[in-house]
Formats: sequence, structure tokens, C-alpha cells
Amino acid sequence: MTTARPEVRLADIELEIGGMTCASCAMRIEKKLNKLDGVVASVNYATEKARVTAPAELDPQTLIAEVEKTGYTAVLPTPSTEPKSDEQTDPELVSLRQRLIGSIVLSVPVIALSMIPALQFTNWQWASLTLAAPVIVWAAWPFHRAAWTNLRHGAATMDTLVSVGTGAAFLWSLYALFFGTAGMPGMQHGFEFTVAPSDGAGNIYLEVASGVTMFVLAGRYFEKRSKKQAGAALRALLELGAKDVAVLRKGVEVRVPSDRLAVGDEFVVRPGEKVATDGVIVSGRSAVDASMLTGESLPVEVGEGDPVIGATVNAGGRLVVRATRIGSDTQLAQMAKLVQDAQSGKAEVQRLADKVAGIFVPIVIGIALVTLAGWLIGGFSVASAFTAAVAVLIIACPCALGLATPTALLVGTGRGAQLGILIKGPEVLESTRKVDTVVLDKTGTVTTGRMTLLDVVVAASTTRAEVLRLAGALEDSSEHPIAQAIAKAATQEVGALPTPESFANVEGQGVQGIVNAHAVLVGRESLLAQWSQPLDAALSEAMAAAQRQGRTAVAVGWDGQARAVLVVADAVKASSAEAIGALKALGLTPVLLTGDNQTVAEQVAAEVGITEVFAEVLPQDKLEVIRRLQADGKVVAMVGDGVNDAAALAQADLGMAMGTGTDVAIQAADITLVRGDLRAVSDAIRLSRSTLGTIKVNLFWAFAYNVAAIPLAAFGLLNPMIAGAAMAFSSVFVVGNSLRLRSFRSAGGTR
Repeated sequence: MTTARPEVRLADIELEIGGMTCASCAMRIEKKLNKLDGVVASVNYATEKARVTAPAELDPQTLIAEVEKTGYTAVLPTPSTEPKSDEQTDPELVSLRQRLIGSIVLSVPVIALSMIPALQFTNWQWASLTLAAPVIVWAAWPFHRAAWTNLRHGAATMDTLVSVGTGAAFLWSLYALFFGTAGMPGMQHGFEFTVAPSDGAGNIYLEVASGVTMFVLAGRYFEKRSKKQAGAALRALLELGAKDVAVLRKGVEVRVPSDRLAVGDEFVVRPGEKVATDGVIVSGRSAVDASMLTGESLPVEVGEGDPVIGATVNAGGRLVVRATRIGSDTQLAQMAKLVQDAQSGKAEVQRLADKVAGIFVPIVIGIALVTLAGWLIGGFSVASAFTAAVAVLIIACPCALGLATPTALLVGTGRGAQLGILIKGPEVLESTRKVDTVVLDKTGTVTTGRMTLLDVVVAASTTRAEVLRLAGALEDSSEHPIAQAIAKAATQEVGALPTPESFANVEGQGVQGIVNAHAVLVGRESLLAQWSQPLDAALSEAMAAAQRQGRTAVAVGWDGQARAVLVVADAVKASSAEAIGALKALGLTPVLLTGDNQTVAEQVAAEVGITEVFAEVLPQDKLEVIRRLQADGKVVAMVGDGVNDAAALAQADLGMAMGTGTDVAIQAADITLVRGDLRAVSDAIRLSRSTLGTIKVNLFWAFAYNVAAIPLAAFGLLNPMIAGAAMAFSSVFVVGNSLRLRSFRSAGGTR
């Protein structure tokens, strides 16, 4: 006899993590949590959140205590209906900003005094100590704290390198000032680069310690500020819904906040208003624009009994809707959950500086110990041995590390902004390195996202101008997007349109009215048939051809005869085919992904040169398509513009949003293409790769200048000018190398 094991109930718990300084911190917390029985945790450095699946009976405080044992903080998120101000309300970011400002004010005079002999007044060294001490102790405290945490876990990051280097420079300067000759009145750092052995008691290195702290703090602050934008996509998504709604109470309309709706309530949606929540139409007919949520370029005709989705827009008549889902059950809320899940599961990219420092720090400490032992074995004094060993630690702390990433980002992102490309942060640049597949949303990305009049097929003895004047005048009185496309094209081609003498909307069929004494019909073929105005053979073929291509065909007739067929569709952008060619030239595979039907998708793909198509894809399925491509080993960039793209943009290795799209897509993406021009995609990838390459070169030279001086330190030949010069030269090189990004040009060569 076997006994069934009791089913373990699981709960999803989210924690907000504080104190992380790099991706290795996230990995450390994740490893600690996963050691608990029944716990599966994922910690995201970018969003500073941990998503934990644990037995339902497990107290969340146990998880919090486990995180705190690792040296970090954790709290349960507090629900709030008010959007947070990322920078003003985040205590860690405020603290970083205060430390950065303080270090700039105090460090600049210290560096100037140490590097310019003319400024070295009597006892200037004591003024330097007074200014530098708060920088090294208070401003650099986050680095010292992180270094201690790393030490407890046997790890080394850039924080370790900064803490060890600045600490060594500061402590040695204190020794030289209080116990050596550096504190004597009249002491100067002469402007010389000669190398000669000394016991180091006459030298101070306060400018190195304070300068490193200032530069690295600057890099950390800008990185942190950019990282705090991660939650903006969710807020933008939830703010899409209607804020209030006209609910029917005993037949009377009462405006109430939309969050007070209950399942079963009936509410009114007028033309131009958003549908407050998911529901079913009780009465009325209209066209609903759901393109932001579903990706469908055409408004959907709806009537009694049809379902509608919250946050879609009523483009036609008055609707009465009965609420079927509210709050977290709505499709909009489910999409927000998809975005959150995609962001939380996104692979973190560890900072390049941390990767290098993880190898560099143990080597430097090893060299310092070997130097100490070598001098002692060689019979030199303990003071001389310690001088050489500490000098190795001092020279190994390059301030250019703090400049390597932020300066390249500043120049690269600045140049990108000039080209209409907004890059969010350094982790984005790493994502572009191995991208091999670019998934493109159709509506609003490859196409304009707006209905456009593409063709006018006229019957014999009828002119194009006459068709546009009469049909355009009638359609100008309608709010339907297709009608507006026809009216706009007619105005552009024939000028001012006449005012209809009468106008009527025929639900689900089209419009009719009197224009310039002509009885005009514009709409479906069935509308004209009701008035005994059948299409002739040529017009019938034109309508059938348009429908085969997935386009919308509108019939026009007047005075008892069918006169024309107007072909309307979401037009392909003029630059899209060129943009696809540029992507292929970069070795990338373009893929079309859309919620539209297969016929429309294949027609658009053929027009721009794409061979791989995913059509009729729902928002949640877009996310699955990205995951499937990634599971096949593809490194995926996603380009989209709608709310329905947000989760896929967050899941992709690199998300790019068209700046002409929704705020939700822009917030969920890594790169925003301001111009809405698809050619900017290839420019963005090339610029990101160039910027990443520049950062790598910067990091190499940030270390190389200082590594070259390590042998001098090990042999006791280091003087303050060489230490300061290594710091200055590496910084100048890094800045100069970063400025080369200003010469980046768009593939089109226009700017």
C-alpha cells in the first residue's frame, strides 16, 4: 500500500532588495535563498527585486532574515496607487547624489593643490587632509561597506579595488603626515617625474584617494539613476485605463472612479472614450480601436453581445457595456503581469569593471604581498618594505575606472539622441553584442500604424477627383478611422470638401447622404446592393483583389450607380524596405511578428523583404514567440510600438521601442527610436556596439596605465607625481577615446 504524498501549496512572494552594487550581489542573494527547503528564488539586479516561490506556510520574514544574513536589506513591497518619483523618493539614489556633490566640492581643491606646485602654500598638506578625509571616509562609505560584504563571501569586485586603493592611499598619507616628514611646514610635491628609492614618509596620496572616489561615485550615480527606470513600464501600463466611468444606476448615468466598478455593473462609453474595463456590449454598435492592445491595424466592428477590452477606444457610436472582469483580472492587468514577469526573468549583465576587478584585485594583492616579502628577505627595513607594498596598492587603483563607462555612455548616448536613438544604460550595450535576430512588430513599426488611402479604382465616365470630392465630403462627417483616412486623402488631393446637405450612419454598413445634390453611398458592397447599385466587373475585381491582399475595399455610388472602389490599408513606411536591407547587411535575421491576419502579414513581409512571419499572434503569445526563439539559441532584439508589445520588449535580449508609439512600450524597452524610422534600428545596433567597444578599450587603458607603474611601485621608485600622472593620463585618454564617438554617422549619412 502506498500513501499519497500531501500536495505542497506554493506561494509567490516578491521582495525589494537594497544594498546591491553589482550583478554578483544578486547572484549571492539568490544562492542563499535557494538553499532554503522548497524555495526557488530569482533575484534581478536591474529591478532590485527578488521573486520567490516558496511553501505557502513559510513566513516571508524568514526570507528577509536570510537576505539580511548576506549583508543586504529586504522588505515586502508596499502597495501604492500613486506613481513614485524614481529619483526624489529613493533614499539610496538621494544618498548617492549627496555623496557625489560633496565629493566634487571637496576633491577638486585637493587635486589642484597636489598637482599644481604654485598653489602649495605653507601647510597646504593639512588643508588637503581636512578636505579629503570626509570624501574618503563618508563619500566612499558605500564602497567600503560593499568591499567588507564581498570579503565575507570571498569575492572581489570594483568596490573592493576602490576601497583597498583609496584606503591604502589615505592610511599611508596619515602615516606620512603624523609620523613621517610630510607634515612639516613648507613640504611640497615638486613637479618632477624622477624615480628614486625612498621610505615614502615624505609623500602623501590624498588626491589619488579623493579623485578616485569622486569619479567612481559619478559613474555609480548615473548608473543607479538609469536603473531606477525599470518599474516605469508597469506604471505607464496601469495608467492606460480610464480614470472614471459613467455607470448606469437605475437608468441614470453617474460618474464614478473606474476602480469602484463591480462585476455586473453597466456603464456607458461615448465616442472617443476609453472602455473602463473588460465587458460585454449590452446595447449599441460601434468600431473599437484596439490596436494598442491587440496590434490589429483595423478598428473592430462590435455590437450587442460582443466582448470589449478595457483601455480600448470607442471610435464610433454610443455603447452600453456590462463589466465582466475588473482589477487584476482584466486583460490590461494581465499584460502588466506579463511585463513584470519578463523584466524579472531577464538575464542580468554583470558590469565589465566588476569582471575585470574580480581577476585584477587578487593579483594586485598578491603582488603587494610578494613585494613586502621580497623587500624583507632582501634585508631592507620594515618601513621601506611596507612603503613599496602600499605603493603597489595605491597605484593599482585607477580613477579612470570611474570614467570608463560613464564618459563613453555620455558621448554615445548624446550622439544617439542627435540621431533619434535613446539608450537606457550600460547593460543595454552588452545585449547588442550577440544579437542575431531582429523581431519586428508590424503595426506602427514596419507600417505607419494609420489607415491610408492607397488606391482609387473608378468606373467608366467617372473621374477620380469627383469620387474623392463626394466620398470625402461624406466620410469627413464620420469618426470612423477608415472614413477619416479617405477624408484626409481627399482634402490633400482635391482641396476643400463640400458640406453634406444630409448625413446618416448605417450601422455596420457605411454612410449615406446628400452632397452637391447627389445621393451618395459609401461603405460595404451590400450597402450599395440595398439601393440596387451593383458593382460592374472591373470594380468587383478591384474589390476582390484588395481583399485578397488583406486590404479594406470601400464601395462608392451615387445617383443610382456604383462609381468607384476605394482601397484603404495600413501603409508600409517608405523607409522600411531599406531598413530591412540594412539589418541583413549587419548579419541579422529579420522576423515579422503581428496580431494581424496571415494574408496582411505576408503581403507586408513580401513588400519589405522579410521571409519569416508570425501572424495572428495574441499579446501573451508574442512573449512566447520571443521565448521560443531564445530557446532555439537565438539572441533576440524586439522592435515594437504598442502596449501589446511591452511584455515581448521586456523579454527580448534587446528591446527597442518606436518613439511614435505608446509610453508603455517605450518604458519597457532598452532603446527608444525617437524618429519612428525603422532605419534607426540598424543605427542603434551599430552605435551600441561602437559604444560598448569604446568602453572595453577605456577599461583596458584605465588599468594599463596603472599596471605599467606597478613595477615602479614594487621596486620602491614611486613618487606622488608618478601616481598623480598615471591617474591623470589614464583619465585624459579615457575621455579622449570616448569623444571619438561623436563622429558616429547614421547609415543614411544624413547626420
